[in-house]
Amino acid sequence: MSQTHFGYQTVDEDEKAGRVRQVFDSVAQRYDVMNDLMSAGMHRIWKAYTVQVAHIRPGDKVLDIAAGTGDLTQAFAKRAGPSGHVVHTDINFSMLKVGRDRMLDDGLSLPTAACDAETLPFRDASFDVVSVAFGLRNMTHKDKALAEMCRVLKPGGRLLVLEFSKVVAPLQPAYDWYSFNVLPKIGKWVAKDEDSYRYLAESIRMHPDQESLKAMMKAAGFGHVDVHNLTAGVVALHVGIRC
Repeated sequence: MSQTHFGYQTVDEDEKAGRVRQVFDSVAQRYDVMNDLMSAGMHRIWKAYTVQVAHIRPGDKVLDIAAGTGDLTQAFAKRAGPSGHVVHTDINFSMLKVGRDRMLDDGLSLPTAACDAETLPFRDASFDVVSVAFGLRNMTHKDKALAEMCRVLKPGGRLLVLEFSKVVAPLQPAYDWYSFNVLPKIGKWVAKDEDSYRYLAESIRMHPDQESLKAMMKAAGFGHVDVHNLTAGVVALHVGIRC
């Protein structure tokens, strides 16, 4: 049986999705609070930048993958307007429920679907924009997921991948110390889950760096890929244009 990584552990491929699901089941209710604490609020700036770069217009069809609590989904829906169509998806039911309930509380009713990014249940060339924020690194077969994202995009459509990436070398020691010493402790105190945030730190290190992910996107069918490094490479936004 083929194997893959779960953080620094090696696991069977068919085991990884279940382990990732357990992580997000555990942290769903505290997910946004933890994001604010561990990024000092920077995740809001990264996502706002992503919304700006997406250039969503009224009437656009948008698919938000691994959308979780739905902050990007809501921002996209405001841009797409009443004539647009924005779909909120995640593989994890707990995260999906938190996001759906939050949007309903805000008076926003959007289609919500539990689905695996590696086998998207949408027709070819259905969307103008596809987005995945902080979710690609948790996928077992990233190449399959990227190919699926390309498939459901219209020709000329845009894929936005916002993800933790390779920080610039001078900051690497401090970033590593923070990731492996501070993040798990914040997780223990706030989310009551130290192990899930240790996995987070490990999964970032196992994710492809900027150039590797760019190459993967091109191999999946994106003719042009721009890379926007944010916060010295802590996070990178990859923007791919479907051929």
